[in-house]
Amino acid sequence: MVPAAAVAVESQRPQLAVAAAFPVASDVRVAGDDRQTRFILDLDRKIDARAFVLGDPYRVVVDIPQVTFNLPAGSGTAGRGLIRAFRYGLVMPGGSRVVFDLSGPAKIEKSYVMEAANGQPARLVVELAAVERSAFRPSHPGDEPPQLRPAIVADVSGTAMETTGSAKTGKTVDPRPVVVIDPGHGGVDNGTQAATGESEKSLVLDFAKALRDRIEKSGKFRVVMTRDDDTFVPLGDRVKIARTNMAALFVSIHADALPKREGDAQGATIYTLSEKASDAEAEKLAEAENKADAIAGINLTEEPAEVADILIDLTQRETRTFSSRFAKMLATEMKTVARMHKHPLKSAGFKVLKAHDVPSVLVELGYVSNKDDLQHLVSESWRSRTVGSVAQAVDAFLGKRVVSASPSN
Repeated sequence: MVPAAAVAVESQRPQLAVAAAFPVASDVRVAGDDRQTRFILDLDRKIDARAFVLGDPYRVVVDIPQVTFNLPAGSGTAGRGLIRAFRYGLVMPGGSRVVFDLSGPAKIEKSYVMEAANGQPARLVVELAAVERSAFRPSHPGDEPPQLRPAIVADVSGTAMETTGSAKTGKTVDPRPVVVIDPGHGGVDNGTQAATGESEKSLVLDFAKALRDRIEKSGKFRVVMTRDDDTFVPLGDRVKIARTNMAALFVSIHADALPKREGDAQGATIYTLSEKASDAEAEKLAEAENKADAIAGINLTEEPAEVADILIDLTQRETRTFSSRFAKMLATEMKTVARMHKHPLKSAGFKVLKAHDVPSVLVELGYVSNKDDLQHLVSESWRSRTVGSVAQAVDAFLGKRVVSASPSN
């Protein structure tokens, strides 16, 4: 954990002046009842805003320019009236989002931003009214918000490019295997939250960056991150990043939590893809992780299924075999430095593991709901040791490929 004095020094550094250029949200209030509810966000200047409603589950999404949220601790965890809870954060570079979880079907009666006046700050106001389930109308396809940022991937030369771009020509192909590291959640999606305030999205990003640095240090592999800042990346884009880069391995990093009524589980767990979950806990976790897009306010639609193809089916089976093999190697390495769950190897239907041609695992580093696990998750020495064990497993799994890809003397 970074000492408080270091944090104080860090906060005084000039680069944070960049954040001051963004509008600042300083306070938030929810008023009303289960028939009519008003959401008010105080801002230091007037901004543009666009609100729309989604169903299944019922949500209201408010898209605004990138904002620095300086809201009181715990804002959004409890709502009022039609707003059961709300979350906020960066959803793409230059854009922030606020998402309301509704207690039932509702419509947006008014959505507007007031100029600062009479000593009062500028305010974003969203007024909701309850409607009958039969009268609920989600946003029409033409009213959908702008598409989230295209997934950023790297071309074979290692230069960043958009997934929609064409490959650059005339550059030397990098023969090294690609490892995609996927820090879970991000932006408007905090993931699990510790009672003491630490969020999963920050803990796993710190771990993923340290793992990237350790793997790159060997020079054997090229690393691509699905995100390296506090930005939301949809689940489908994470899979596309792995496939577009023809990844040799995909490692998704998460941290779990259990409600107090469900006990006090602890230790790291490694998951692979399976249509049938290995146990009820794995199934419940996969369901929760698969809701990430809904949490960020994306209108969920079924993506078109892969064309039925025997070659795809065979590839998928082979990929799952490799995924299972890596999971076992990873568990063997991790147990030498980290506490493992009593059942460290599990499987379930995680969407983020569904690249049919990329061996993929999802690592739950521990439980933020467990005091000892949380102490490890915020410890730099624990992180360093555990990162080393994961890097060792990657090296053991992909080592032969590196040898075969090396030019002959």
